[in-house]
Amino acid sequence: RIPRILGPTLSKAGKFPTALTDNDDVAQKITELQSTIKFQLKKVLCLNTAIGHVKMTEEEIYKNLVLSINFLCSLLKKKWQNVKCLYIKTTMGHPIRIY
Repeated sequence: RIPRILGPTLSKAGKFPTALTDNDDVAQKITELQSTIKFQLKKVLCLNTAIGHVKMTEEEIYKNLVLSINFLCSLLKKKWQNVKCLYIKTTMGHPIRIY
């Protein structure tokens, strides 16, 4: 009864719980979900996503950045032709244009 009532709302917000079986490793599932990013392409012209955290090295952040940009472009119909500009920004810093 609860999934039927709350399901649509939780799914839209991306907060729907993930089912675990007896054979699943909980720590591995948590790590997998923490390392997953979600792109929500709606009617807006701007898209923000997290690609790293403070404990990551510059090389790891760079790999995440390249991977996420290439994945985003693969979702778009005209690939890189739909991208006007790209910025990278830290939490408290100024945005830096990279494309």
